[in-house]
Amino acid sequence: MNVVLAVKQYVSKMIEESGPGMKVLLMDKETTSIVSMVYTQSEILQKEVYLFERIDSANRETMKHLKAICFLRPTRINVELLMRELRRPKYGQFFIYFSNVISKTDVRDLAEADEHEVVSEVQEFYGDFIAVSPHVFSFNLTGCYEGWNWNFPALSRCTEGLTAVLLSLKKCPMIRYQVSSDMAKRLASSVKHVITREYELFDFRRTEAPPLLLILERSSDPVTPLLNQWTYQAMVHELLGIYNNRIDLSRVPGISRDLREVVLSADNDPFYANNMYLNFGEIGCNIKNLMEDFQKKKPKRQQKLESISDMKAFVENYPQFKKMSGAVTKHVTVVGELSRLVAERNLMAVSEVEQELACQSSHSRALQNVKRLLEDPRVTGLDAARLVMLYALRYEKHQEKRLAPLLEAMAQRHVPDTHRQLVSGIVEFGGVKVRGDDLVTPKDAVEFTKQFFKGFKGVENVYTQHQPRLHDTLEQLMKGKLRTSEYPFLGHTVLRDRPQDVVVFVIGGVTYEEAQTVYTLNRTNPGTRVVLGGSTLHNAHSFLEELVSGGFHKRGRDKLEDVGRSARR
Repeated sequence: MNVVLAVKQYVSKMIEESGPGMKVLLMDKETTSIVSMVYTQSEILQKEVYLFERIDSANRETMKHLKAICFLRPTRINVELLMRELRRPKYGQFFIYFSNVISKTDVRDLAEADEHEVVSEVQEFYGDFIAVSPHVFSFNLTGCYEGWNWNFPALSRCTEGLTAVLLSLKKCPMIRYQVSSDMAKRLASSVKHVITREYELFDFRRTEAPPLLLILERSSDPVTPLLNQWTYQAMVHELLGIYNNRIDLSRVPGISRDLREVVLSADNDPFYANNMYLNFGEIGCNIKNLMEDFQKKKPKRQQKLESISDMKAFVENYPQFKKMSGAVTKHVTVVGELSRLVAERNLMAVSEVEQELACQSSHSRALQNVKRLLEDPRVTGLDAARLVMLYALRYEKHQEKRLAPLLEAMAQRHVPDTHRQLVSGIVEFGGVKVRGDDLVTPKDAVEFTKQFFKGFKGVENVYTQHQPRLHDTLEQLMKGKLRTSEYPFLGHTVLRDRPQDVVVFVIGGVTYEEAQTVYTLNRTNPGTRVVLGGSTLHNAHSFLEELVSGGFHKRGRDKLEDVGRSARR
C-alpha cells in the first residue's frame, strides 16, 4: 500500500523494457507531473533517458537514434497526437504506455497510423494519479462541484484515477460511501461499474479480509481546510503553497535567483522527511541543529591539499557538502519566510481564536475575539473571512448568533464580496443540515489544551491542532464500529471483518492535516494500512476557490442581502 512505490515501479519497468540505448521520455502535461513526483531528473538520467519532451510540443527535433518511451493519459487528444507522430516518426522505436485503460478503437487507430512499423510495445501501466507521499495521492483536480452535483469531466477523472490507484495497488475492494452525499454515491457506482466491466484486470488474489474503498465528500468536514496549520508540511502549504512538491518563493523579500522556486520532497531531502510532521517550534530547534552540524562539516577555507589522498578526500566529500549546503539554505529560507508571515499577519492570535471556535468555547467570548481581530489591521482579508466562516459554522443554530455586525466589519475592511457571500455559502455547503451533527463533541473541548514550545524566537506557544473528522471516522472503521446507516456498502454485501487495507477518497479535496492523521493512524495501528486520496490537496485559499467554482457564493448572496437589511433595521 505504497502509491509512490507503485508509480516508481511502473516508470522503472517502462525504461527497462525498452532495453539498452539512449532514450527520450515523451509525456503529456499530466504524466509529466506524475513522473516528476517520484523521480528526479538526475535519477532518470542514470537510466539512459537523456531527453524529456511533451507530446504536444511542436518544435521537437528528429532523432532517429533515440528510442521513445511514451507515457500518456489515454485521452482522445493524446491518441490523435500520437497518431500524427507515428505517421511522421521523429524517433527510431516507440514503446507506448498508457496510464489507464485504453479503448480497443483507439488501439486500432494507432495500429493503422503505424505505417512505418516503429511501435515495439503498447501497454497499460496504471499510474494515473499524483503520488504525493507513500500514503497520499491526488488528481490535482479542482472544480468538482456544480452546486450539489458533479461537474461531469471531474466525475470521469476521479473514476479513472481511483480505478488506476486500485489497479496499481492490486486491490479489488468492497465499497462504502458517505450516505449524506449523492456525489459520493454516484462516484462509488461509477467505480463499481468500471470494476465490473474490467473484471479481468481486477482478478487479484483474494485476502482473508477484503480491501475497502471508502468514499467521502468535503462537506462532511468544512472546518479542517479553514484552519491555520502549525506542522511544517501543512504550514508551508497554507502560507506558501505546495504544488507537485514545488514551492514558489519568488515573492519573498530579497530572495536570490536560485531560491525563487525550491523542491520539498521527503524522498530526496532527509531534513524534510524527518521534520514534515513536527510543529513549528520544533522545526526552529532542528534548523538550529542542522546549521550547527553544517558548520562542523564545512570545509575550512585554508584546508591544506598536500597529498593525493587529501585531494581525493576533498573531491569525495565536496558533493555531499554542497548538497547539505543547499538543504540548509533552502530550509532556513523557508522557515524564515514562515516566521515573517506569522508575525506580519498576527497568525498566533488568529489561530488561537480559530481553535477556540473549532473546539467549543463560549459564544460571547468567541464573538468578542472575532470582532477584536476584525479590527486588527495586521489580519488579512482571507484570515478575517475564515474567522467569520468558522463562527457561522460553529454557532449556526445558536440563539444569540450575531452574524450581521461581523459581515459589516468585513465590508468595512473591503473583504471581497465573494468571501462575504461565502459566509452563508459555507453554511449551505457544510452546515448542520448537511453534516447531520454538531461541529465538535464535548470530549473535543475537554481534550483541547495549549502546547508550549520553546527554542524558536517569535514562537512562544501555539495551540494543538484539532482532530479532523476523518480521524474519528477511521478509528470507528478500524474498530468495526463505523455505522452502515451513515456509510453503507454499495450493493448487498457487508464486510463483517475489520478491513486491513483501506483506500479513502475525499471528493472536493483533502488537507495535509488529514494526511498527517492517516500517517499517525498507520503507525499506531500496524494491523491496518490506510491510503488517503483527494481530488486535490487544499489550503484555505484553494478550498474557498473550490466553493466559488461550485457556485456556493451565489447561494449565500441572497442570505447576505437579508442579513444586511436586518442589520440596517
